[in-house]
Formats: sequence, structure tokens, C-alpha cells
Amino acid sequence: MGNKGVIESGDVQWMTAGSGIIHQEMPRGDDDGLMWGFQFWANLPAARKMMDPRYRGITAGEIPEVTLPGDIRAKVICGELAGVMGPVRDVVINPEYLDVTVPPDTTFTHPIRRGHKAFAYVVDGTGYFDPERNAYAHEVVGTNYFDLQRPCSCSAENLILYGDGDAVAITTQERPVRFLLVSGQPIGEPVAWYGPIVMNTQEELQIAFEEYEKGTFIKYK
Repeated sequence: MGNKGVIESGDVQWMTAGSGIIHQEMPRGDDDGLMWGFQFWANLPAARKMMDPRYRGITAGEIPEVTLPGDIRAKVICGELAGVMGPVRDVVINPEYLDVTVPPDTTFTHPIRRGHKAFAYVVDGTGYFDPERNAYAHEVVGTNYFDLQRPCSCSAENLILYGDGDAVAITTQERPVRFLLVSGQPIGEPVAWYGPIVMNTQEELQIAFEEYEKGTFIKYK
């Protein structure tokens, strides 16, 4: 599509693959060759799988930051918080994507649309991710997941999966916590995934890879 861009700290690139898009990533890292970042995939429903591809690069300065009571700060990447809309819009599953920092001894509460799936990923610090302080935390270490059925605090590189509800509540004590809060509308359709291509059936996957090899993968309009 002729797009190119450099991702600096705090920047976002949002791409909708749709009927077909080809991209290349060339990370450089810091002086030690290290780079931290997040990449999320949101599946498209079958009825919209072949929509026109889209791409947008968003700089950190284009992402609004909201300050809430208690000096809670949240960057609104997608969705809405306190009347502020994020720059990523018109996404099929109506996602919400917030980057939240909660100071010590503070509680952050946020409504989640009923029926949407939600998770939080702890970037830094420590917090309780359930009002009763018994969050079901899943430690992301390969495929070794465990459920914590007792009061616990979740620290960096932990993922909290929420069930259905109306709101989430995150509480801190001595330390602050920074986390990503992501939610979206579940599709409820089968997923067939291999490499960078996501379809609904293995047959569709086979066709997609055959088209890629033949050079007909991209549907020009």
C-alpha cells in the first residue's frame, strides 16, 4: 500500500489486514539490542473478513492522556474514557484499549460493556485486580498458567482474564501499577490460524497461502 513509518516510544501502528495486506517489521532495539512492545491481533468476523485493508500510524503526541481523580492517568488509544475518544476508531469489534497508571493507595474503576471480553496486562508495579482481592491471575510463562484462588497482588508480566460483568476495579497499596486494559466484542466463530493469516476454516487458509504463492493474495480495487 506504500505506507512506511518508524515506531518510537509510545507510538502505535494500527493495521486492518482485510482482503490482504503485506507488511514487514524491522526492529532495531536499543544499544543492547533490546526492545519492548505489544502486538495485539483482533479477529474479523467472516462477514467482514474481506473488507478493504487499512493502515494508520499514530504518534505518541496524538494519543490523549486523561487524568482522573486520585491522579490516575490513562492514555486512550482506542475507545472512550471520561468523554475523551482515542485516535483508533471504526474497528469492527468495538475494542477499547487503555494504558493506565494508578498511584499507590488508589482504586481505579472502569465500566466494561456487558458481553464484551476484557483482560488486563501488567506492565509495571503491583496491584489487586479484583474488588475482593482474589483475582484469577494467569502468569504468562510459556504455556504454564495457574489460577490464584486467594487474595493476591499481580505484578509485571501477568495477565488477568475477566469474566462477564459491568466494571473492573484495580486497587494499589504501597506501589503504583501500570497496566493495559483491553476489551472487545467476542465474535463466536471458529478460528483457523497459521503464521500471519487468520481465517475461519483450514480450507480458507489453504486457499490464502496458495494465492500468496501465486501472487494473487492482494485484491487490488
